[in-house]
Amino acid sequence: MKKLIECVPNFSEGSNMQIIKQITDEIEKVEGVQLLDVDPGKATNRTVVTFVGEPDDVIEAAFQAIKKASELIDMSKHKGEHPRMGATDVCPLIPISNISMKEVVVYAKKLAQRAGRELDIPFYLYESAASKPYRKNLASVRAGEYEGLAKKLEDPKWKPDYGPAVFNPKSGATAIGARDFLIAYNVNLNTTSVRRANTVAFDIREKGRVKRQGGKLSGKILRNKAGEPLRVKGKCKSVKAIGWYIDEYGIAQISMNLTNINDTSLHKAFEECRKSATKHGMRVTGSEIVGLVPKQVLIDAGKHFLKLQKRSVGISEEEIIHVAIKSLGLDELSPFDPKKKIIEYQLEGKDQFPLLHKNLKEFADETASESPAPGGGSIAAYVGALGVSLGTMVANLSAHKRGWDDKWEYFSDVAEQGQELKDKLLQLVDEDTNAFTEIITAIRLPKSTPAEKKARKAAMDRATKHAIAVPMQVMQEGMKSFPLLKLMANKGNPNSVSDAGVGALCAYTAVYGAYLNVRINCDGFSDGDYVEKTLKKAKSLLAKAEKEKTSILKLVEKTIN
Repeated sequence: MKKLIECVPNFSEGSNMQIIKQITDEIEKVEGVQLLDVDPGKATNRTVVTFVGEPDDVIEAAFQAIKKASELIDMSKHKGEHPRMGATDVCPLIPISNISMKEVVVYAKKLAQRAGRELDIPFYLYESAASKPYRKNLASVRAGEYEGLAKKLEDPKWKPDYGPAVFNPKSGATAIGARDFLIAYNVNLNTTSVRRANTVAFDIREKGRVKRQGGKLSGKILRNKAGEPLRVKGKCKSVKAIGWYIDEYGIAQISMNLTNINDTSLHKAFEECRKSATKHGMRVTGSEIVGLVPKQVLIDAGKHFLKLQKRSVGISEEEIIHVAIKSLGLDELSPFDPKKKIIEYQLEGKDQFPLLHKNLKEFADETASESPAPGGGSIAAYVGALGVSLGTMVANLSAHKRGWDDKWEYFSDVAEQGQELKDKLLQLVDEDTNAFTEIITAIRLPKSTPAEKKARKAAMDRATKHAIAVPMQVMQEGMKSFPLLKLMANKGNPNSVSDAGVGALCAYTAVYGAYLNVRINCDGFSDGDYVEKTLKKAKSLLAKAEKEKTSILKLVEKTIN
């Protein structure tokens, strides 16, 4: 499997789109790298770029982007709200899949070493790649910013890890690091006061605020015996935050970095900002995510707000994300498009699940065409998804039924299970067609020599086993629908009992249809023991499905009568 890393360089230019385009063009020239997001900010005069790929390709693209930025951006003329020290201010590498942080650190050092050697710019390593403990925190590395860099470079303590210890007035300095996924998140306030925004920031950030006499914001700072200020910890662990004013929008914001979403979720940071703002006479009006965000972050946020409303969380992924967007006010300042802002959506594309991205008519037309796929296996999986969807619908209707307010959590849990099962069956729609394609590919392999014949047979065996395994999985997942459908026929909203009945018929059709595909794909397969065991299991599942369907339909008929 491919090793994937993400790179999120921040460039000190947020207004001149021609300059930004020239930098991102360098990234896109590198084969194997996918540019996911370009997020310019005029007020911060900063652009956050996100791209992914295999490690060597990513560091090549990062180097070319840093080089181009050094040619086009003049830091001696730069002004912006965000802390910064270089044309390419920071360039973090982030492990995405099949790669460890230790490995990413090696790539970060490799990038910094090359850039320092070829670009005549000071480079510092930070976070997991830091060469010294006091350089781990980016804020420490960037302290003094561009304006204080010349003096900082004279201090032996701040000799760059790579590149010359000489001030470069045009390009400044760059921090290259290896870190976990970080979410850059800003919360909007109904004030123009940076001081008031900082009051909220100090309340929530892990570092907190300095402790003052009498607990007053303007009281005398209290210190320890060494003369260091005592601090009151903030509400949110692994959160860095400051207040700033955004001229572009005419508001103040709390600007945050959420460095570990397991410690502090996006919705918790939002809620703590809201509580603090209210306490200090302000109101949170919305928020914005800078760059990309993992899908689960918004799923968790959407479910959090649904539970506050005592509503079922067993709804579609798209609906949950919509609730998150509206609850967090992510579309207050500009449109928020999940397809562009969620990293998984950017990576998967339509090619991964071509059938699922068709509308109903397109899917039916494709099935009715002269192409043998999608065939009965894909249709069985789709019918199964429709069956469990009907049971999930009954659960959601029951969760919202007037007079059943004390049961909403129970039905919400059922609906959530139904959604998970529906998604698994939908993925099997394309998987069944993929399995058929593998068989065709194996059949077309050359067979002129004994070696080719041997390789072709091995490929045929693998493809056939896969073609048997997929409908078997459809049968197994389809069987899981029956307990949910029986529960809804027995305890769900009685006005929707017929939907549970139709769902049971669909689930049975899915199991029986998948059984037929298992049988035909087993026919003639050379591994007799595998065929015998598989057919025995398939027949047992089919018999159970017949009983479950009959039992549910009796319940449905009883309620209707």
